Order: sequence, then C-alpha cells, then structure tokens
Amino acid sequence: MKSSLVSSKNLIRLQSAISRSFLQHSSKPISQTPFFIPIIPTNTINLYNQRYQNLQFQIRSNSTSIMSSSAFKPEQARLPPALPLSSPPLTKFKIGICQLAVTPDKEWNIQHAREAIEEAAQKGAHLVVLPEIWNSPYSNDGFPVYAEDIDAGHDASPSTAMLSEVSSRLKITVVGGSIPERCGDKLYNTCCVFGTDGKLKAKHRKIHLFDIDIPGKITFMESKTLTAGETPTIVDTDVGRIGVGICYDIRFQELAMIYASRGVHLLCYPGAFNMTTGPLHWELLQRARAVDNQLYVATCSPARDTGAGYVAWGHSTLVGPFGEVLATTEHDEDIIIAEIDYSILEQRRANLPLAMQRRGDLYQLVDIRRVSAH
Repeated sequence: MKSSLVSSKNLIRLQSAISRSFLQHSSKPISQTPFFIPIIPTNTINLYNQRYQNLQFQIRSNSTSIMSSSAFKPEQARLPPALPLSSPPLTKFKIGICQLAVTPDKEWNIQHAREAIEEAAQKGAHLVVLPEIWNSPYSNDGFPVYAEDIDAGHDASPSTAMLSEVSSRLKITVVGGSIPERCGDKLYNTCCVFGTDGKLKAKHRKIHLFDIDIPGKITFMESKTLTAGETPTIVDTDVGRIGVGICYDIRFQELAMIYASRGVHLLCYPGAFNMTTGPLHWELLQRARAVDNQLYVATCSPARDTGAGYVAWGHSTLVGPFGEVLATTEHDEDIIIAEIDYSILEQRRANLPLAMQRRGDLYQLVDIRRVSAH
C-alpha cells in the first residue's frame, strides 16, 4: 500500500543513505570503519510526517483558493463591468506615426503634414497618427492665433479640412494629432479622428491640462489660455476601437483603465513631452499604460527644434501589450511604419489573466459616464 507518510521501506532507504554518507566522509579505510545502521528516533519520523502533511494541506488550500477566485469578485472591480474586446474589420495592419517638424508658418505645416500622411499611406499604413499641436508653435501666445473653429469646418478649419480630404482620398483612418480649437470664447487642445470616408468620427479635447513648475527646468501653464475637456474619447474605426488622450493625459492611469474597461484595442497619445520630463517619463509612461491594460499604445511627438520656445523630446513610439517597445525613433523628423496584430491581445491576456484576478472585494474603478448613462 502506498502512503504519503514514511513507510518502513523508505525508512530503510533513508538509513542506508545516511550510512553511505558516513562512509564516504570517514577518514579511515572501509576495512577499519565500523559499519552501523543509525536508528532514526520515532519522534523525528513523526515530526517529518507532520510537516509533510502540513505541506500537502497548504498545497490543497492554495489550489482551492485559485479555483475559488470568484470569491474575490473580479467582475466587480470595474463598474459597470468591463466590456469584452470586439472583432474589428482589420485585426492586423500597419500604423504610420509621423514625427513632424513644426514652424510658425501654418500653411507650410498643413502641407507638410499632408505629405507625411501620403508617404505613410504609400508605405502601407492603414492608420496614421500625427503629433500634438502640429499646425502651430506650442505656446500660450500661439494658441489663440492659430486656433480653428473645427465645428464650422472648411475655411474656418483648414487643418481638419486637409485631414478629412486626405483620409477620404487614401481610404485610411487618421488620428489627427492635435490643434488649438476655438469654440465660442474658449480654447481647447483638440484631437480629431477621421474615418476612411473622410468624416469626423471623434473629437477629443485634452482632459488634463499641462500645468507644471519644476524650478530651474521648466514652467508651463496651459490653463492660462486653454480649457480642459470633459469627456473621455473612444472611437470605433476600421482599425479597431481606439481610446484617445493628449500628452499630459497619459500620466493619469485612471483614464487608460476606463478606456480598457470599454473594450479598446489601442491607446493613441499625441504628445509633446519636454527635455526635462521626456528622458525620464515618456517611454516609462507608455510602457506602463500598455502593460497595465494589456493594450497597444501609440504616441506621436513633434520633432525637436532646439531654437523653439518649447523644445519637444521627440521619440515617438509604438508599444505592445506586454510593455515591449515595438518601434521608436530619435528626435529628428521621421515616419515610423510598424505592424499591429490584435490577436496578440488575447494571447497576452491568457498569459497574464489579470481581469480574472482583480479583487473586486477590495477595490473598484467607477466609469462615471457609463454609470450615468445607465
């Protein structure tokens, strides 16, 4: 009969092993070494058996704990419950990330962006992303001068008119970076997303304004001229469900978590980090948002201009759902072409089943807009 306890046969083997060990370490020849079989005290055997039983109990308890993880109520960690990933028309495609130079000449900036989008599409991109504030110098003085009335369109917004025309003509999706937007007496930092039909599918106004003060390094207060947006932006496109943020929005993981709970495949952040925070935080934040939410993250910066009043860090990047940098560039003008494969999302979520391991009994992320809609 087999037993998990120490049997008499196992006891003899144990005794023999101890004897062999003794002989091997003896300083005398075997012929002069008294041979003996040590007797293991009963209390030692009992202690061994007790510890073995305790170990078996712990293993069974851990298995039971894993099997009954539903007691942790993972589905309640998101309110309302997280939406599953949908199947977009394209699950595998190329993205073009256009890191552009920006000048005080608005007309030149618009034409330059058009040419970059056309080049990216020519290289096979189905989705093209532009930088933050690509039609204007990044400054509080410049925002009112370069601002456009996006809702009025056409001549009132030549930047978005170009984005509409080129997306329709090339049959691509464009996440149009951001431009200063004028709406009534307010200014916003706004990203427009255009579909393959050239229609405006979504408009994201930067939610978290860039107000920072690092003495001796950089001080900038967007709130002097800009108004904060009030709505998270999720848009369904031919290249999947996209959550949009602008630059400083990337620092707030709650926004990315809400996007993930709404079933997005990709987070896009046009952004212009600076020479102080860029080297420290730019890539770090992208990889954190990607690995925390098991999504793709694409960022697009203006190219660096050391003669500008605000100097951008550059380093536009695509990050995969495991936090891996799939493609990046330095600080000069460049067009990144990289592949996105959404089938990897499910694979990574199977590798690390975080959604089923959350502790809804301890914490909860509340999506206020979705709760209010119900």
